[in-house]
Amino acid sequence: MAEQGFKQQQYAFTAHIRRPDRNPAPEGIEDRRMAIYRDLFYNNVEGFLSSGFPVLRELMDDESWHAMARDFFASHRCHSPLFMEISREFLAYLEQERGEHENDFPFLRELAHYEWVELALSIAETEPVHIDDPDGDLLAGIPVISSLAWPLSYRYPVHRISDSFRPQEAAEQPVYLMVYRDNHDEVNFIELNAISARLFSLLQEDNSLTGQRALEQIASELNHPKPDIVIEGGRDILEAWRERDIVLGANVPNSTHT
Repeated sequence: MAEQGFKQQQYAFTAHIRRPDRNPAPEGIEDRRMAIYRDLFYNNVEGFLSSGFPVLRELMDDESWHAMARDFFASHRCHSPLFMEISREFLAYLEQERGEHENDFPFLRELAHYEWVELALSIAETEPVHIDDPDGDLLAGIPVISSLAWPLSYRYPVHRISDSFRPQEAAEQPVYLMVYRDNHDEVNFIELNAISARLFSLLQEDNSLTGQRALEQIASELNHPKPDIVIEGGRDILEAWRERDIVLGANVPNSTHT
């Protein structure tokens, strides 16, 4: 019975911490002491959200931001005890639980995802990969793609959103971005066009594909009258990616490592 009473006390305590406006504090605890816990728990979570989603925080007024943060704090059930996972949990809340709110930005979820990617990439772990030749020919060889290069597609230009730029309508064409972590552990992004996005997709999906074959396929899909132009342009793209540590080198076709 004593253990059951302790558990009930814990449930009452956590219910009050989550929603003090709906759940009374456990009996026998001074409100001054409860206020310390109320502020401590919420401020810790809200602080992680503010640092994890700085652009979103800048765009929202205090009332709207704290209403959203408190709803997340009160209603979402986290699946990880790690503080570094709070941003992922908040993204899940936005995408699956929050629903539609009249004053939400139309780009709210896409911007939050873009900001989460930066944090996720900064702490992502990667396994060593075999590279036959870091300086190898990226057309004749198979380009080795970094696992820390993530291609993204959005309806809104999330990388340009700021306090002075708040688009209300989606872009006419998909916005393709590449967010990547380089060898100095710095997270950067570049814009892609439809062709470079397709090139990366092909190489990512088939790790036996040479750069030449991938670009020939793109030229065929475009029905381009001069495939050599597509191939040479693709070579420049691949070389630029190598300089940014998006492409790590080239493997020999038919190698046992592919």
